[in-house]
Amino acid sequence: MSFRRLHAQQPESFEFTPENLAWAKEVIARYPKGREASAVIPLLMRAQEQNGGWVTEPMIRYIAQMLNMRPIRVLEVATFYTQFQLQPVGRKAHVWVCGTTPCRLRGAEELIKVCKRRIAEKAHTLSDDGDFSWEEVECLGACSNAPMIQIGEKVYEDLTPERFEEILDAIAAGEWPEPGPQNGRKSSEPLGGPTTLTDESLFNKGSDAEALIFGKGKGGAKKKTAAKKPAAKKAAPKKAATGKEAAKGKETAKEKAASKAGATSGKVAKLAALSEAKTPSEAEVEKAEPKKPKLHRKPPKKVDDLKLISGVGPKLEKLLNELGIYTFEQVASWGPAEIKWVDDHLKFKGRIVRDKWVEQAAALAIGGEEEYVKRFGKKPR
Repeated sequence: MSFRRLHAQQPESFEFTPENLAWAKEVIARYPKGREASAVIPLLMRAQEQNGGWVTEPMIRYIAQMLNMRPIRVLEVATFYTQFQLQPVGRKAHVWVCGTTPCRLRGAEELIKVCKRRIAEKAHTLSDDGDFSWEEVECLGACSNAPMIQIGEKVYEDLTPERFEEILDAIAAGEWPEPGPQNGRKSSEPLGGPTTLTDESLFNKGSDAEALIFGKGKGGAKKKTAAKKPAAKKAAPKKAATGKEAAKGKETAKEKAASKAGATSGKVAKLAALSEAKTPSEAEVEKAEPKKPKLHRKPPKKVDDLKLISGVGPKLEKLLNELGIYTFEQVASWGPAEIKWVDDHLKFKGRIVRDKWVEQAAALAIGGEEEYVKRFGKKPR
């Protein structure tokens, strides 16, 4: 562990607000007499929050007096645990960037570059406006969703540099994006959604499983008998059509039926294709020859909000539109060759595959946000 010391410039004093003082006394009372020192970490955490995110020397002396400890013991705790900041941090956010191996393999270095460019070249340095600061930390505990950052209690996973910048922009504007995975998945499940125990009858009331549990299966509850419906009244016989009218009617009916069948068949085929749409692997894209996807020369009548695809922000949506990409169906139709073409034109190699754009776009094309939630367990961004 690197050597840590208190900041050179210190305030003159520190004391809890009346509300925090009452809280601190409640915490101290939880421990037996003579063991009050056990409350040192929660008190330091609350004091740090009150002081804008960092620990001061007057704060250490104040807490030491409250807990009947020597100040050096409180200082040892503050300098040992890196959750305690020993110098001023950003007013709006102090960013922890995980730099351990799994996050490094998944792009943490690119997140650090964003911090150096957007916040400050060196860690533990305030941005020019004083709103942000950052540091690289050890494992933050969500390796399967790497790379990730943490800001206070909020954890953002499955990040790309572009999405990280969008989060910083939102915080700068006084907004806090929803924490958790940022690529559409729920928790740490596969990007395409759960692959096991997906039969809803296992969980819904009235299912076969519930019947077996509560003895309502074979030999259990009696089957309900459907009520008999009253017989429908017979319609009066229609007047017979002439030969020409009958022939014309048959021809028109055939045309309508054929047209309806064709439309239905096309719709079914399109839905089937969208349902089976799947993002190819990185290896497949790497081997493929670039192929121009279906593009629109001008915006179609119906333009989709591509920002609903996790990983696509306003800037990226504009670039896609400039290429002629406006709809979810376009994105959902991409194969390895089309993805490689788009990668080459937008200079963000691997992002489409990594964030599973094809599956996301297919879900949105089939049923909008409702289908997206059904597949991924959360609303699209």
